[in-house]
Amino acid sequence: MAKERPKLNQATKLALEMGPLVVFFLTNTYGEELAEAYPALKALGGKIFIGTAAFMVAMAISLTLTWAWERRLAVMPLITGIMVFIFGGLTLYLQDETFIKMKPTIVNILFGTALFIGLFVFRNPLLKILFEGPFQLDDEGWTKLTFRWACFFFFLALANEIVWRNFSSDFWVNFKVWATMPMTIIFMLFQYPLLQRHSLEPLEGDDASGEA
Repeated sequence: MAKERPKLNQATKLALEMGPLVVFFLTNTYGEELAEAYPALKALGGKIFIGTAAFMVAMAISLTLTWAWERRLAVMPLITGIMVFIFGGLTLYLQDETFIKMKPTIVNILFGTALFIGLFVFRNPLLKILFEGPFQLDDEGWTKLTFRWACFFFFLALANEIVWRNFSSDFWVNFKVWATMPMTIIFMLFQYPLLQRHSLEPLEGDDASGEA
């Protein structure tokens, strides 16, 4: 029987998820300098197109490393990666940055819609399947957490639409990298009381009696 591979720790997972975004930010910021140093990059177009190409490559590397370590890919990162390749490819092929800017909107709407459909149509909180964390919740907890995440995904979609339609490309890239992830982390921190109330086992940092 094959030995089960160890799972990536949370810090490594975060690095693999944030890595492509950081690459996108850096290559967009220094796209003109990169084009001067490597003239072949000029064929891609402006700096946001260079950033988009680098984003796609970095995403492919991130997914490959995750697969090589765990021999599996979680659903949400996989879907996000596929959408990056589709919308990034359209951006480069059509030389239209609108596609890469709309990608977060569409991805977040897809995730939010899927969670709402699972919750209200199939009566099944999908986060119980999709989220693999160090906690186990009762059914009420999963239902509440799923509803909150669905609402948050739609909030992110709305925020992305407002930013890319009203601000410069550089501002949008900065928002995508340096605002979206902090907002997500803050949102997750605000869910901790819910996790405490509905956890089936003590959370990390709680004592054996379950008191915070």
